[in-house]
Amino acid sequence: MTEGAAGSTSRARGRTDLPQRALDELARDRRGLPETDPGLDAAIDANAAWLCRAQDMSSTADGGVAKNFSLKHGWASSYPETTGYIIPTLIAYGDLTGDTSYAQRAKRMLDWLVSIQFESGAFQAGQIGAKQRKPVTFNTGQILLGLAAGVKRFGEAYRAPMRKAADWLVSTQAADGSWPHNQSPMVAQAGAKAYDTHVAWGLFEAARIEPNAAYGEAGLRNVRWALTVQTPNGWFDSCSIKNPATPATHTLGYALRGLLEGHAYKADDVILAASRACADGLLGQLSPDGFLPGRLDRNWRPAARWSCLTGTVQNATNWMLLWRFTGESVYLEAAFSANRFVRRTMLIDGDPDVLGAVKGSFPIDGAYDPWEYPNWAAKFALDSFMLERQIRKASSTPFTPNARPRG
Repeated sequence: MTEGAAGSTSRARGRTDLPQRALDELARDRRGLPETDPGLDAAIDANAAWLCRAQDMSSTADGGVAKNFSLKHGWASSYPETTGYIIPTLIAYGDLTGDTSYAQRAKRMLDWLVSIQFESGAFQAGQIGAKQRKPVTFNTGQILLGLAAGVKRFGEAYRAPMRKAADWLVSTQAADGSWPHNQSPMVAQAGAKAYDTHVAWGLFEAARIEPNAAYGEAGLRNVRWALTVQTPNGWFDSCSIKNPATPATHTLGYALRGLLEGHAYKADDVILAASRACADGLLGQLSPDGFLPGRLDRNWRPAARWSCLTGTVQNATNWMLLWRFTGESVYLEAAFSANRFVRRTMLIDGDPDVLGAVKGSFPIDGAYDPWEYPNWAAKFALDSFMLERQIRKASSTPFTPNARPRG
């Protein structure tokens, strides 16, 4: 999880330090997107193949997934946080295709994560090789998602690590349900964050495996705390890493997913209403072609001309989940439009380093991870595309891919 600094790297440096492949990709983006997308099946397979390549090409070669591929610097070292939640995604893709090699890749990720878990049960900030190896709430919660998936798929070997991580999160939670301490060193302002509802989701998954533990109630306490920092129009205070006034759609997407998972865990009309308020605010800024501005202010006004593609596919998933809860087709139409936009930014043939990858920003010089293809962008795209595929196959109702969302 990262958020780019304000302004574009390319504008600040005049692009004199960029290799030709970066300039070529920028020129491609500036020409505009193709009218057609490669299709769900092709994009899904390409996403999964790139995540495997990111595991194989990690500069630390430890079984984890490289944080990103950079057009400036090449492949990065492994990133524990996002490797954690890539695990259930690869297991799901393997189940979809019937190919057991994806589960085996996920198991290698799990074994590496268990090997670097702190004695307390927590996990470190940043990628492998980071100078600060402090325990961090958010990272631990994301890896908990992978550990819970590991218990369900591979059995008892991962139960104790899962419990240690969940126990640490419960023990460090404040009485009001927030996690004001153990925030990432990247955070610009100290204190609890609304996007920690995505940590609560990890606790819900652990609770489904350990139903007698206190994990589920701890997760719900956090979701209810997050509602106290939600504004009447659905926006969240304290929902950004570096730019509190204009959070990225990525961190807003985290917060919304956590709310939706809270409602899925224990049906609650208040949580569902709060989810809808946030989802509607995001939906109101979605263009007919699926473009979602990368940052939004507290009045849901665009605060960026580029799109955070990670946030786009995260919120496409959120809209599909909300459609399942409400039956309102406007959410489904918005999700399909957003997903189609992201697929049109992808390459599914050519350079293997970027084939099936998803950019941090569109255009690629935008302020969210400029010139990079983050592993979590491909992960969230794969999740969203697989869910869209499932919905389309289960329904006989035709959907218009470019339907105009409300707002």
